[in-house]
Amino acid sequence: MSVLPQTSAFVLPLALFAFVSSVTPDPNNVMLTASGATFGYRRTVPHMLGISLGVVAMLLLVGLGLGVAFEREPRLYTWLKYLGAAYLLWLAWKIARSGQAGAGQAGAQPFGFWQAAAFQWVNPKAWVMAIGIVATYTPRDGYTANLLLAALVLGVVNYPSVSVWTLFGSAVGRALRTPRALQRFNWCMAALLVLSLYPVLEG
Repeated sequence: MSVLPQTSAFVLPLALFAFVSSVTPDPNNVMLTASGATFGYRRTVPHMLGISLGVVAMLLLVGLGLGVAFEREPRLYTWLKYLGAAYLLWLAWKIARSGQAGAGQAGAQPFGFWQAAAFQWVNPKAWVMAIGIVATYTPRDGYTANLLLAALVLGVVNYPSVSVWTLFGSAVGRALRTPRALQRFNWCMAALLVLSLYPVLEG
């Protein structure tokens, strides 16, 4: 039986799932909005690339069997969840203290590529995306090839989706011409980041 019909049939639903999962509000997108407002689009590119390649790497590793470890030892996921929550609270504090658009506070830096990629491992939504794609959108026939294709689709869809939030933040940063206005905006972003923890801690 040819796997081509199966492959072509799952790509469009997968792309739609990847788009909705990537573009809807979550910790990644809140941080990108704040970074775009504070540092601008160009300086936030490594952050966006780290997110996109980080979720792709997670998808591949989960698809190749990492998820089995969480099935055998559920406490690992619980520890990861609370570690991620603590890290998000620290990030919210950093965002709230961000400085003037285009420059930031003295010594302040946007998220780097490796920071953003590593963050996906404590980001609950990234886990949901990876597990959902493996469990629902990756046909078993020709599994390895389909997993690689799923990772490619996710990477292609994710970057422009998260870019929307950085562009929005960058536009907001240009509109907020005073440090006080930008600080208020960043406080709002920090509050949204904290609120994003609610479904994590409830689950």
